Amino acid sequence: MKLTHFNNVPLENVNAEGAENTKIRWLISDKDKAPNFALRMFELEPGGHTPYHTHNWEHESFILQGTGVLVTSEGEKKFQQWDVIYIDPNTYHQFKNTGDTLLRFLCAIPLKTKKTETKNPLGDRQVNNC
Repeated sequence: MKLTHFNNVPLENVNAEGAENTKIRWLISDKDKAPNFALRMFELEPGGHTPYHTHNWEHESFILQGTGVLVTSEGEKKFQQWDVIYIDPNTYHQFKNTGDTLLRFLCAIPLKTKKTETKNPLGDRQVNNC
């Protein structure tokens, strides 16, 4: 079991190609002995963005604060605080902070995935010590 304030979880730079002014907190991960899912909190500075990437698992995200756009092959979709975002597996996507304040969102992903070819800078290899 784990119970802690999110500020007690290290805030790390996302060191993936295509990411700018993006940080991550691994709130719950395999390091906490979670068997199935990881819960991450991303923090994007104004103008920041995650890489434009795809992988074979879904994203389940919840916007805690800020505004931005979700970029997919279908274009850009605006989002704001309290919005819920589901991204299908194998869908190219990117989160961009279009506001003038910090964008913060939760993102749940599976810890174990099928071994398939992916173009995911956050999932094929160990990133940010997780």
